[in-house]
Amino acid sequence: MDLLMPQLGLFTISLLIFIIVFLILKKFAWKPILATLKEREDSITDSIATAERVKEEMAQMKAEHEHVLAEAKAERSKILKEAKELKDQIIGEAKAQAQAEAKKIVQDASVAIENQKMAALTEVKNQVGTLVIEVAEKVLRKELSDKKAQEAYISQLASEIKMN
Repeated sequence: MDLLMPQLGLFTISLLIFIIVFLILKKFAWKPILATLKEREDSITDSIATAERVKEEMAQMKAEHEHVLAEAKAERSKILKEAKELKDQIIGEAKAQAQAEAKKIVQDASVAIENQKMAALTEVKNQVGTLVIEVAEKVLRKELSDKKAQEAYISQLASEIKMN
C-alpha cells in the first residue's frame, strides 16, 4: 500500500518543479504561443472574410452573366424574327414578281395568238378573194348561154381548186 500513497517530499518537489516550469513557460513561451494563435485566428478570419467577399463577387458575376445571357437570347430572338420577316418578304416579292411575269407571258402569248389568227384570216380572205376573181374571170370568158351549164361549170371549177 505504500506504493499507492504519495510521499510528501516527492509531492513537494514535483509541485515546485511544475511551478518553475509553468513560470518559465509563462514568461518565455506563453506570449509567443498566444501571439501565434492570435495571428492564426486573424489569418483564418481574414480568409473567411475574403472567401465571403469572393462568394459575393461570384454571385454578382453570376447575376451579370445571367443578365448578359438573357440579353443575348433576346438579341438572338430579335435577329431570328427579323430574318424570318425578311425571308417572308423576299418570298412574297418573288411570288408577286413570278405572278406578274406569268401574267405578262400569258398576255404576250394571247397577243401573239391573236396576231397570228388575224394574219391567218387575212391570208384566207386574200386566197378566197383571189379564187373568186379567178372563178369570175373564167366564168366571164366562157360566156355560157344557159344557166344550168354555167352552174355546172362553177361546180367543176370549185372541185378543181385545191384549198391550201
